[in-house]
Amino acid sequence: MPPAPPPVRMPLLVTLLLPLALPTAAQAAHARSGGWSLAPAGGGRPAFYAEGAPGAVLQDTVAVTNRGRTPLTVRLRGTGVPTVLARAALTVPARTRAEVPFTVTVPRAAAPGDRTGAIVAGDAHGRTAAVPVRLRVGGPALAALTVEHLAVHPDRITYELVNRGTTVLVPTLAVRADGLFGPVLDRAPRPLPVRLPPGARRTLSEPWPGRPALDRVRVRLTVTAPGGAHGTASTSAAYVPWGAVAGTAGGAAVVTAVVTAVLRHRRRGVGEPSGAVS
Repeated sequence: MPPAPPPVRMPLLVTLLLPLALPTAAQAAHARSGGWSLAPAGGGRPAFYAEGAPGAVLQDTVAVTNRGRTPLTVRLRGTGVPTVLARAALTVPARTRAEVPFTVTVPRAAAPGDRTGAIVAGDAHGRTAAVPVRLRVGGPALAALTVEHLAVHPDRITYELVNRGTTVLVPTLAVRADGLFGPVLDRAPRPLPVRLPPGARRTLSEPWPGRPALDRVRVRLTVTAPGGAHGTASTSAAYVPWGAVAGTAGGAAVVTAVVTAVLRHRRRGVGEPSGAVS
């Protein structure tokens, strides 16, 4: 479906064809309801396919076929992508096909990638039929993501992934935590069960039931995705069993020793500032 130079004005015209021009059952089977069907005009296409740069106006035609013996009234609408139909409602005579032109406008701020929508028709009895619209926005593909709002909780690590690029991302996560005396958590990279479309933000959590009882740890998350996307985040957490040490005679000394070790660790400049994101 070749793009037309914007702006394209849609003629408010509905074409009625004779029974001899009705589409075959195979052409309309994917969007049939009762005694009528919905399909792309021209035959042979299971869906509408469009491609254009941001701001382009693309046009095509949908066909409503009434195989019944009485007139059919349907209402038409577009979903998912910006769509303008020449008619929002029409009555199709018995044994006749009506063709309705429509336009799809690629949003000017749309990032390159794929969008999905549909042309939907419904009759007075509540029956509906739909034909998918596949829209591809032109432009360079960019894979980029960030890891944000990293936080350590008593039994888990939470964070947010944000797709900053123009492609769908399937990320891979690696987790590492280093204490004062060495690593306390080291999980190899593994795929996450999420798909991030462009601009999507997803809050996720990583279980950590075996965290240290007495330590200061530096937690670092590394997330990658095909196409060169890479994001990291790190933060610090101190673990002190206050309830246990407070009830002993040497509790104050233990707490002092932990605090002193933490301060020395910070002065040596090990790790990044708390909450750093790169």
